[in-house]
Amino acid sequence: MIKKIETESLEIGYREYGNTNDIPVILLHGFPYDINAYNESSDILRQKGFRVLTPYLRGFGQTTFKDISTMRTGQQAALAKDVIDFMDALKIPKAIIAGYDWGGRTACIVSALWSERVLGLVSVGGYTIQNISGNEEPLPPHMEQLYWYQYYFHTQRGRKGLTKYRKELCKILWTEWSPSWKFDDATFEKTAKSYDNPDFIDVVIHSYKHRYGIEPGDMQYDDIERLLATTPAIKVPTIVLEPGDDGFVKYFGFDEHTEHFKGKYSQRIVYGAGHNLPQETPQEFANAIIELNEWIK
Repeated sequence: MIKKIETESLEIGYREYGNTNDIPVILLHGFPYDINAYNESSDILRQKGFRVLTPYLRGFGQTTFKDISTMRTGQQAALAKDVIDFMDALKIPKAIIAGYDWGGRTACIVSALWSERVLGLVSVGGYTIQNISGNEEPLPPHMEQLYWYQYYFHTQRGRKGLTKYRKELCKILWTEWSPSWKFDDATFEKTAKSYDNPDFIDVVIHSYKHRYGIEPGDMQYDDIERLLATTPAIKVPTIVLEPGDDGFVKYFGFDEHTEHFKGKYSQRIVYGAGHNLPQETPQEFANAIIELNEWIK
């Protein structure tokens, strides 16, 4: 069952597992995924005594804007502030935060800038806070080709393509990014319903333009973006999971990003997992949160 809670700018749809007096865990999905990525891991965590909350990000599923005049920004600062507003609305003072892709970046930002609200962090892919000014620098060509969809979204043709072929395009990304995961049509279709959100196109296109400096963000998040430009350190206890078979973000080694983590820290490879790690290997994902909780008891 989908619950809903209002913040200043959003009505956020979310699922909740467990009891309100259990240890709160907020799981954040990415693009082009949704909260169904956490169905199995959430049930595992519920049985271990956690209160698990899986909110739809802005522009996905049953999360909607309250005011037609609100900018449909997909910038990283807005997504992070949405999590803090979500916690405030539910009167959650602190929680374990975890995520991957957009959700992993959001979890990193919340942990870096609102560390007093975070018990611990599980981040798939490490430190993924965007360095917007650094995005002007080219990558080696074999890496640039993986970003084809982002450059496509920078064009009007790409916007039209995502609008007309959103399911077909997103299914290609699922397949490319998780080459070992043999998902069926029913699994994909369950998530694809989230792409029908009326703000999906605007939020996704803005996200991929903003991170390259092509479009400005919403001015109300300028202060947060200025802080993120300093690549703030993450001081909360952190476990980083690296997908061993990610077709998009290649794993480069245990020194990758470690200088950004200043608290208790562990990093491990999840072999056989692609980009959608929580849905592909739910037990391994849940185990990381269970282990992290043991650290912070």
